[in-house]
Amino acid sequence: MLAKFSFFVTSLPSIAALSGKAEGFGGDLRFGKADGLSGADEICRQIAERGLRGAGQKQWRAFLSVTKGPEGAAVNARDRIGTGPWYDRLGRVVSNDLAGLFAGDRPAGDMAIVDDLPNENGEPNHYVGPGGLGATAVDDHDTLTGSDAMGRLRSTSAADTCNDWTSTTATGRPWIGHSWPRSASMGRSWVSDHQVPGCIAGVDRTLGGTGSGNCVGCSGGYGGFFCFALP
Repeated sequence: MLAKFSFFVTSLPSIAALSGKAEGFGGDLRFGKADGLSGADEICRQIAERGLRGAGQKQWRAFLSVTKGPEGAAVNARDRIGTGPWYDRLGRVVSNDLAGLFAGDRPAGDMAIVDDLPNENGEPNHYVGPGGLGATAVDDHDTLTGSDAMGRLRSTSAADTCNDWTSTTATGRPWIGHSWPRSASMGRSWVSDHQVPGCIAGVDRTLGGTGSGNCVGCSGGYGGFFCFALP
């Protein structure tokens, strides 16, 4: 499966392990790099290797938009990830191309995974098993993107990307997608569904998405994000 593996949602156990904190990174994804995108890419690379030995040799990109990237201009998440196809850890197709990726609320891929996008181990993020958040379904769907429904920068305010993914104290409300939909009729967008309360590191401990507090996970998440590998 190594040749195909090119997509995952960063799991909470890996986010906690790399950040060294149970609450994760929050909105600061620099991870020792000069900017948020570079740091998030490195987080993707290291988590990919945790999921499948050898996968860290690929060129991984975090699906995140920013108002000002390393070159000084705005960056759209969709422009960072190549043209596809993309497959999960078990070789199942997420989407064959960009058109399919943004064809609707969910990617046009394998029906077994598009409504519950898998983590780096190929596990559905909604139910992550004994190695994940718990042995039952949990409210962990909010996934950082900073993007609109077509994968482009959603807000021109840097605060709404946690100062381009460099801050846990920015006063904005970053845009997120849902790794799995809330229901058949609402909360279905994988890339741009709503804003979360803030940039502070945090996990929804109620497992119910109460929205209390100002953290990236306070409406049902933990500050995870999507990762894609370039061909």
